[in-house]
Amino acid sequence: MLCGPAGCELTQQPAADTPRMAPVAMTVMTAIGPLSRLRPGQLSPAGLSVVIVGPAELPRVQAEARRLRDLLTQAGHRVTLRLASRSGWGEGPFHPADGSADIVVVLGGDGSILRTARWMGYEQVPVLGFNLGTLGFLADSSIDEAEGALADIATGSFRLIDHLMFETEVIRDGTTIHRELGLNETSILAGPPFSMIDICLFVDGEIATTYRSDGLIVSTPVGSTAYSLSAGGPIVRKDLDAFVFTPLNPHTLTNRTVVDSATRGYELLVPRPNEGSACVVDGRLITSLMAADRVQIRRAAPRFTLIETRTHSYYRTLREKLQWGGGIHGAGSRAPSGGGLSSGGVA
Repeated sequence: MLCGPAGCELTQQPAADTPRMAPVAMTVMTAIGPLSRLRPGQLSPAGLSVVIVGPAELPRVQAEARRLRDLLTQAGHRVTLRLASRSGWGEGPFHPADGSADIVVVLGGDGSILRTARWMGYEQVPVLGFNLGTLGFLADSSIDEAEGALADIATGSFRLIDHLMFETEVIRDGTTIHRELGLNETSILAGPPFSMIDICLFVDGEIATTYRSDGLIVSTPVGSTAYSLSAGGPIVRKDLDAFVFTPLNPHTLTNRTVVDSATRGYELLVPRPNEGSACVVDGRLITSLMAADRVQIRRAAPRFTLIETRTHSYYRTLREKLQWGGGIHGAGSRAPSGGGLSSGGVA
């Protein structure tokens, strides 16, 4: 591989132990898989296994976790509490020792949901999030709606929304040094001394472009309302299978956000990283970058699944969280009086 001022190009076929990226297979796991017995449109089975997750350092989380545990236990379900400090999140196995969970209830914000998805790893089960944080695109239900949401689940009045997850693999000298499962985004950051870097993007082994910028965000549709949105990227409907490439402060005006299919394989290379250049996945530092490190990003087999009850929908969440109200602050949850969509929005 040759990288210069004009960009990067492959000068020869990679060695056998470091194959070029191939298109990712179309086969993925089903939305639920064999782990959960929860099914939309059906009464929930008796004796569901429920795991309640939340940050232990927040007193309200502990109080609400105990309240929900009592509600669920009285309904005949088995409840496991997984309250942990943010620094200790993910330690030990996630699923109960007597079998897999059917549903995971997350108390907190979107950060809590991201940590829970990482904790479940390759054994994902449906998640119901109650927002005790700030914005809450993923945890979009209020804790005051908990009883109603649990009643909807009991009667099968809910939807399961499937979300793309990805794997990021960092290869150095032909050896994988890090492999991480993520939900929101992979970011390549220039870092100290904060001069711009070149980031070469390959798609299925073919050079696509070279970004000269402060970094590059490769996000999923779920992550499109997070770091990527703050950097000027688009909002992409979260049940689509796509990656969003958003450069950070690109030096070339024609370098704009690109949305491409998640069925392809992507590879990033930084020929001359800064001393502090790094690869970050879902806000966590994975590794510093050295010259010729290859960062491969591909669709992962597991799918992250959110439970959406009757009172919530994708566009309602956007209206309320982004205050889409026709320029009227705080009116985002109301539809125009002259017709149009109901407050339930578009599913």
